[in-house]
Amino acid sequence: MSSASGRDALPKTTSPGAAARFASVGSPYFGIMLAFMAAVLILSNIGASKGVVLGPIVTDGGFFLFPLAYILGDVISEVYGFKVARKAIFTTFALSVFASLCYWIIIALPGFDDEFGASKQAALEGALGPVPQIVLASLLAFLAGQTINSWILVKMKARSGEKSLWARIMGSSVAGEFVDTLIFCSIAASVIGITDFGTFVNYVVAGFVYKTLVEFILVPVTALVIRWIKKREPSYGAAAA
Repeated sequence: MSSASGRDALPKTTSPGAAARFASVGSPYFGIMLAFMAAVLILSNIGASKGVVLGPIVTDGGFFLFPLAYILGDVISEVYGFKVARKAIFTTFALSVFASLCYWIIIALPGFDDEFGASKQAALEGALGPVPQIVLASLLAFLAGQTINSWILVKMKARSGEKSLWARIMGSSVAGEFVDTLIFCSIAASVIGITDFGTFVNYVVAGFVYKTLVEFILVPVTALVIRWIKKREPSYGAAAA
């Protein structure tokens, strides 16, 4: 067979214990995923400042966005390895901190002193004012959760090679999402108005179950994206973790 067809095909399955295969950063795919991850986290931080009640479930306004960041983290970890995933996490947080500083400057700038200007100022303070504390929650929670998620996924891949993709996506997600949710909710609860222990437990459990279920439901999509990128990454199989 020609060398071109060999490049397009996925690498052969490695035996348990064999070195895991990854791609080096050089194609546009990593940059696109990093941009989406940063956008998702920044928007989630804004949405998380609003408490949301859906029947018996207590959550926040960023609940529908945040699982996407973990799915992107799974793809980056699986294709590029732990070191690249760690860089993506820190880059995402740096951009989130920058966004928070911009919000602070926007709020602090003097505005019009008429009724319209005062109402706009109050709206900005209400929507963006709590965000720095939400960013702090994200910094600690997402850093810990994503690091654990990526580390477990890569360690499992080192044992199974290209096998058991679904198992490592799901296993790493459970651990990462639990740590992430517990840390985030502990810091962010007071911002969105949660003050009693029962509501806090509801917030943690509902958030963890929801985010984990979303990741589980989307595992087939995540796996398809991973396989699609692996086939199109010219360097996949050439880099170590």
